[in-house]
Amino acid sequence: MKVALIGATGKAGSRILSELVSRGHVVTAMARDVSSLSESDQVKPRALSGNGEDITEAVAGHDAVVSSVRFVDLDPDILVSAVLKSGVGRYVVVGGAGGLKHPDGVAEVDQPGFPAPAKPNSERGVYMLELLKASKGISWTFICPPRMFVPGERTGKFRYGKDDMLMVDGQPTSISFEDFAIVVADEVETPKHVNERFTIGY
Repeated sequence: MKVALIGATGKAGSRILSELVSRGHVVTAMARDVSSLSESDQVKPRALSGNGEDITEAVAGHDAVVSSVRFVDLDPDILVSAVLKSGVGRYVVVGGAGGLKHPDGVAEVDQPGFPAPAKPNSERGVYMLELLKASKGISWTFICPPRMFVPGERTGKFRYGKDDMLMVDGQPTSISFEDFAIVVADEVETPKHVNERFTIGY
C-alpha cells in the first residue's frame, strides 16, 4: 500500500514507520523536520507545515493516512478537514488515553491527580474523536494507548479494549510503541474497527 504517515519522526510515529516498511508498504514520511529520515524506495520524506492546503496536497493519492502527532501540535480541525478534502478513504489516528474511562466511570483526563501539563493535549484528543464521529465519507479508526505509552519490545502479545482503560491489579496498564505500531499497521491493512475508537494494552 501507499501510506501517508503524519508525525513520522515521533516516538510512536518512528515505530509505525518501521512496522509499515517491514511489511513492504511505501510510506510518505511526513513531519515538520524530516532531516533525520533517509529516502529509499519505501520511504519518501516530506516536510509538512500545519497549513491545511499543504496537508491535503501531501496526503492526496495515498491508500491510507496515519496521523501520529500530538493534538496540541497540529490543530484537529485543520487536520481532519485536510484529510477529508484529500479524498483518501482510510484514516487511522494514534489517539490518546484521556477519554478512556476508569471503573468509576470517570475519564482518565478527569481523574484526580491527572498532570495539568498533559491536560490540553488530552482534551484536544477527546475533541478530535468527536470530530471524526461527525465526519462523513471516510473510514476512520482512533486507536488509544493506555496511560503508560513507552519504548519497549515488539512482543505481539496484548489485549484489546474499547472505551475503558485496560487495567492490571486495579491500575492502568501500559503498551510499548513497538507493539502499538503492530496494531496501527494491522488496521491500515485490514480494517476491523471502522469508525470506532479502541484501545490496547498488556
